[in-house]
Amino acid sequence: MKIIISPAKKMRDQIEFMAAESEPHFLAQSKDIATYLNARTFDELKQIWQCNDALTKLNQERLPEIIERTQTVAALLSYEGLQYQYMAPHIFDYDQWAYVNQHLVILSGLYGALRPLDAVKPYRIEMQAKFKKAFEGHKTLYHYWQDTIYQHITSESNIILNLASKEYSQVIEPFLKPADIFVTCVFGEEVDGKAKIKATQAKMARGEMVRFLATHQITTIEGVKRFDAMNYRFSDAYSNESTFVFLKG
Repeated sequence: MKIIISPAKKMRDQIEFMAAESEPHFLAQSKDIATYLNARTFDELKQIWQCNDALTKLNQERLPEIIERTQTVAALLSYEGLQYQYMAPHIFDYDQWAYVNQHLVILSGLYGALRPLDAVKPYRIEMQAKFKKAFEGHKTLYHYWQDTIYQHITSESNIILNLASKEYSQVIEPFLKPADIFVTCVFGEEVDGKAKIKATQAKMARGEMVRFLATHQITTIEGVKRFDAMNYRFSDAYSNESTFVFLKG
């Protein structure tokens, strides 16, 4: 089973207690994307990144370091979003690290697919980014990556637990084959007979889910239903074979 998650926009560039152990599988592609971005003007980058001047300047300065591979950090420890805060990989024990290294994949617009201890440099490029000046003939990263990430993940397992946002799961879903097992986890609350999703709570729950799976060494889709952190419980009534719904209370 492979577990896919989204990256986070905010990243650390220094981690002292644990070093990266491997290079990203799609390192050549990430360098090509960074080289393309490095050739863009400040205004072009601001439009691609959809951020303010300060963030554009910071991430523009990072581009040469991404290409040169200086001061890299371990991928799973580099992201700072809510999902990663609730996952808390910095306090994983040996068995939890062994589990995520085998099962967890971080989807990335720049790096494609990352293992937890792959060496990365903080970056900014969302999967849904659009290019006015085509990159190798591609106007979007979806078009650039096409089924490459899907093929890479399913070469190891065709059982995928989806904890990623729609923006990132879209690099997998269009290419699924009948033999693939792809299950999306949804976290919400029951309101007026419907499962209501709250984005912030969902991000927290995704992180807690990874921690739960690693703690209990869950290796089957059926085992995922045991998740009970943050007062969530699996809802058989709202779930089906491709969507597992967990409700609070």
